[in-house]
Amino acid sequence: MKTVAAISLFIFTGIFTALFIGFDWSEAKDSVEYDDEQEGIQQEVVIKFSHVVAENTPKGIAARRFASLVKERTEGEVKVEIYSNATLYNDQNEYTALKEGHIQMIAPATSKLTDYFPKWQVLDLPFAFPTYDAVKDAYEGKIGQTLLEELEEDHLKGMTFWYSGYKQVTSSEEPLLNPSDFNRTHFRIMPSPVIQSQFKALGASTSELPFNKTYKNLAVDFINGQENTVSNIYSKKLYEEQDHMTISKHGYLGYVVLMNEQFWEELSEENQEVIRKALQETTDWIRRHSIEMNDAHLRRLKRNEAIEVHYLSNKQKELWKQKLETVYNKAEPVIGKSLINEVERIQESYQ
Repeated sequence: MKTVAAISLFIFTGIFTALFIGFDWSEAKDSVEYDDEQEGIQQEVVIKFSHVVAENTPKGIAARRFASLVKERTEGEVKVEIYSNATLYNDQNEYTALKEGHIQMIAPATSKLTDYFPKWQVLDLPFAFPTYDAVKDAYEGKIGQTLLEELEEDHLKGMTFWYSGYKQVTSSEEPLLNPSDFNRTHFRIMPSPVIQSQFKALGASTSELPFNKTYKNLAVDFINGQENTVSNIYSKKLYEEQDHMTISKHGYLGYVVLMNEQFWEELSEENQEVIRKALQETTDWIRRHSIEMNDAHLRRLKRNEAIEVHYLSNKQKELWKQKLETVYNKAEPVIGKSLINEVERIQESYQ
């Protein structure tokens, strides 16, 4: 017992001596040096950029290019973290995640915004933009400006439109060449009333499914057809579950780059300017290279025995257009006469 008491007294004495005699608090305080590396960590701005497609698609490559430009021009002060393939959020919940600030940046297909902003259906109208220059006119002209301004109502910052490619249709049943070929088919679609109206006019039934669940639903035959760009069909291997692809170019699939408004406003003016310029350069770059990527993927699909590629004749395309005229009539009251007139102007200019 005395031994325990003696040991306890020895330990207490040692601690007391170290604290009040052997340790100089003022010296310790003065000896703490400035650590610029730690401050760098605190000042680093992180932009979480979530999207749902593969990295080897126009959007995937554009996102990485944008991130690289921002990192280089801010000397690492701003870091863009890319989350592809819906690893963070899918196309059904990324919009809410952005608004709530869980992520800072997304680039959804323009069709995904039609639930919130019905006028955005204008970009889904069938055969609306006959050439790549027509698409550029729509995105960078009156239509694009009008649509981006609408986003302010929901406290979002619309940054730019990114290009992807024309949509084609695929089927596990038979080639889709004439409107009657769509009868009794079941298609995966994005959530857009215009797209739903389009397939209804062609005689098909539809289901709205997330992009990353399309392959599985094709595999179990819940759906037997879908529309998409060649790059998405190739990168997601949708051709493995489809026997036919028709180069229809009946619509254009593009993306809108969005940022959380509060996050954007808290950035310094210098960083805002870097991001603007990096996005503009990326937009210009992807507009040109998205065409090359889709063409390259199409060549690979033509060599693949899993799927047969078909082309619409001029007569067949005219039959599609006639069948889909009702879509325009139904959509005009929602989209508005002004935007419909702009579509008609673009069609006449680039036909």
